[in-house]
Amino acid sequence: MPYPAGYRYTKEHEWISVEGTTGTVGITDYAQSTLGDIVFVELPSVGSSIEAGKSFGSVESVKAVSELFVPVSGTIAAVNDELVNAPEKINADANNTWIIQLTLSNPAELDSLLTAEAYEAFISEETGH
Repeated sequence: MPYPAGYRYTKEHEWISVEGTTGTVGITDYAQSTLGDIVFVELPSVGSSIEAGKSFGSVESVKAVSELFVPVSGTIAAVNDELVNAPEKINADANNTWIIQLTLSNPAELDSLLTAEAYEAFISEETGH
């Protein structure tokens, strides 16, 4: 599955889409396929501040629990409450299923993230494909 070109990516397999000062964050299709069937998503509290690279929650699959890391610093503006009762939405469409939205405190941090092309190259190196 191609990765949306307008998103930025982390080496921990999160994506962020930015509109104005709002960043929408989810996990990549590669991450969800590696995890397998997602059965639980731990969400942060709205209003909490978080620094780039810090854990903001976790996803639990039938295989493992994986921490989620925020790509940029900011304040949690919204969480996707639908995932509490339907975490499998991430498996169905990872590129369009958001987990959190945050108000960016330092938009320049986006420059350090991977483009879709660079992320695909990173996955190829990681998997050997």
